[in-house]
Amino acid sequence: MKKREIIWKPSGERIRATEMYRYMRYVNETRRRDFSDYADLYRWSTDDIPDFWRSIWDFMEVIHSRGYDDVLVDGEKMPGARWFPGATLNFAENLLRYRDERTALVFRSENGSRRQMSYGELFSAVERCAAGMRAMGIRSGDRVAGFMPNMPETAVAMLAAASIGALWSSCSPDFGIKGVLDRFGQIRPRLIFTADGYFYNGKTVDSLDRIRHILESLPSIEKVVVVPYTDERPDISVVPHAVHYADFTASREPIVFEQLPFEHPLYIMYSSGTTGLPKCMVQGAGGILLHQMKELRLHSDLKRDDVIFYFTTCGWMMWNWLVCSLSLGATIVLFDGSPFHPNPSALFKMAGEEKISIFGTSARYIAAIEKENVRPARDFDLSALKALLSTGSPLAVDGFDYVYREIKRDLCLSSISGGTDINGCFALGNPMGPVYRGELQCRGLGMKVESFGEDGKPVTGEKGELVCTAPFPSMPIHFWDDPDGSKYHKAYFDVYPGVWRHGDFIEITESGGVVIYGRSDATLNPGGVRIGTAEIYRQVETIEEVHDSLVVGQSWENDVRVVLFVKLKEGRTLTDELAARIRKTVRDNTTPRHVPAKIIAIDDIPYTINMKKVELAVKNIIEGRPVTNRDALANPQALELYRDLAELKV
Repeated sequence: MKKREIIWKPSGERIRATEMYRYMRYVNETRRRDFSDYADLYRWSTDDIPDFWRSIWDFMEVIHSRGYDDVLVDGEKMPGARWFPGATLNFAENLLRYRDERTALVFRSENGSRRQMSYGELFSAVERCAAGMRAMGIRSGDRVAGFMPNMPETAVAMLAAASIGALWSSCSPDFGIKGVLDRFGQIRPRLIFTADGYFYNGKTVDSLDRIRHILESLPSIEKVVVVPYTDERPDISVVPHAVHYADFTASREPIVFEQLPFEHPLYIMYSSGTTGLPKCMVQGAGGILLHQMKELRLHSDLKRDDVIFYFTTCGWMMWNWLVCSLSLGATIVLFDGSPFHPNPSALFKMAGEEKISIFGTSARYIAAIEKENVRPARDFDLSALKALLSTGSPLAVDGFDYVYREIKRDLCLSSISGGTDINGCFALGNPMGPVYRGELQCRGLGMKVESFGEDGKPVTGEKGELVCTAPFPSMPIHFWDDPDGSKYHKAYFDVYPGVWRHGDFIEITESGGVVIYGRSDATLNPGGVRIGTAEIYRQVETIEEVHDSLVVGQSWENDVRVVLFVKLKEGRTLTDELAARIRKTVRDNTTPRHVPAKIIAIDDIPYTINMKKVELAVKNIIEGRPVTNRDALANPQALELYRDLAELKV
């Protein structure tokens, strides 16, 4: 990596206008402190974890019917810590605290349609949907599923379920039938919401035939609520137990927000499932509420006047994260469709039209529009834009340069990293601090994140395992169908007892920032030297001819060799000259250990449905091992391209 340098710094006026600065002043006033920067605030938040989360409860003005008896009990246990015992609240009530005429949701579809919903209209819609659920007997603890596009009715259904205390779980409609059954089949929902179809890349896709096949293997479903999207009044006769959304929500009864314990289950989220059945992670309402409000308001500087957008589907945790913005009264932009339809500038055209102030996307999207030579600053009015968030995979150094060169110079670029497991982040943005090229700005408040070296001790300025050495409220409360907790323990605590090991390979810098090097289970070890795959991707992505790439470590002659697969742009071929240039670029900007031993052209790169490269699946294939769950992939057919390369004996 090139020498890290400050690429953007907020002005003093801008710092003082942030919610993070306001919170720091609040802590100083209420705790008799004298904090002047983020480093001081972070240190206190991880040294006195109970008082920090107590301050978040108060600062966020959590709506509750009973206060807590204590903030943290058994805080030395992980897992096993208990948060805010005695407190009762309702997640939906906190997200529906505003009921006025300001815009809550704006829905944009790739087909050009647009509609919006005020906070008052949203409250009314949730009230009607909750009445429909109660009429069919949905109770606290039941499971309600969504097989939905990213549209307002999805948020309405989730909030209605949460108002009752039912658990919400969702898959986006691009999931395959087996992928849906691998998830919903484990949790046995009583009620499912689906749209009649959706639009993607200029095509209309039917969902009703797919949901019909899903129901054949999901006998727990008592009712299917069909939301019109591609047709004003779709024919639902082919779907058993189906009812039109308008009929399901026809009656209106005053909503009752069930007052539930802080750790009452809210969401069931899923691991990617690339090595077997997805793990079902049950997350508590209070912990998710506090964690996400902290990240949105403080780390993303989200205020009531902001318009926030994240490019996501309802099968990715960023949807859950985005919807929590309602708790702060902001306007959320929901987009459904291809981000490249009708052209690669589509999302930034929308950003200008909707005056989006916080724009969230994936690192892969930023790399893609850079290769397409998209120039948003030149083509659109982005005067409202104050922050750009990037996640899903590490953002390359050149991606930082592209954002400031072609999107906006005065912008807080917050590369963020966390996980579905916690429905939030370990490292993310700091609107009071500078942005260093290639770095995530900071570790999150209250998150005692360390980088463990090979001896299991914290290191700074060196690569290591991302761990969290103290509990935090958004940890899963348990895994589904895991009565003795063994699945939960194996997932995070089997390497370092009592310490959360997340599975990322990181460096904590001297400035307090974080560099992500990729998944630690995909870490390369040529000659015993640990190398993160992201270090190689950062260099390969600078090669003009390369559209995408994937790197794995292959066991070879009692060592590991680095194998690089490249998907080239249309019309390009992998010549000896190009391969030599790739190797030279990697060697010049990293080390000789990073240089691929083999470079192989390939027609496609496999991704999970949440758009993460699946290095381990490819490694298994080329080493002759099976890939057990292809339905977790967005493009499982891509794996077939690697089958003939088994063990790469050339």
